[in-house]
Amino acid sequence: MLNKNVIDEINAKVSEIMQNSPAKDIEKNVKVLLSGVFSKMDLVTRDEFDIQQEVLQRTREKLIILEAKVAELEARLNPPATTPESTN
Repeated sequence: MLNKNVIDEINAKVSEIMQNSPAKDIEKNVKVLLSGVFSKMDLVTRDEFDIQQEVLQRTREKLIILEAKVAELEARLNPPATTPESTN
């Protein structure tokens, strides 16, 4: 069985090689490139989206209440016309 120190040493060497490899540079360049593309796309964060969704939901609820009030006021101003049949 391998000694724990040997495993740790191998792990450290592999990490060091990966840090100094071109793959790490490529990863950094891709992250910068994607970050630039996303900023140009004018995206919003998930938190911003969730907040706007909550605001929209509250606005819809208020709209429903206001529509009901308007309908009630319209009904008071314009009572239904009575027909001769309904008076009998």
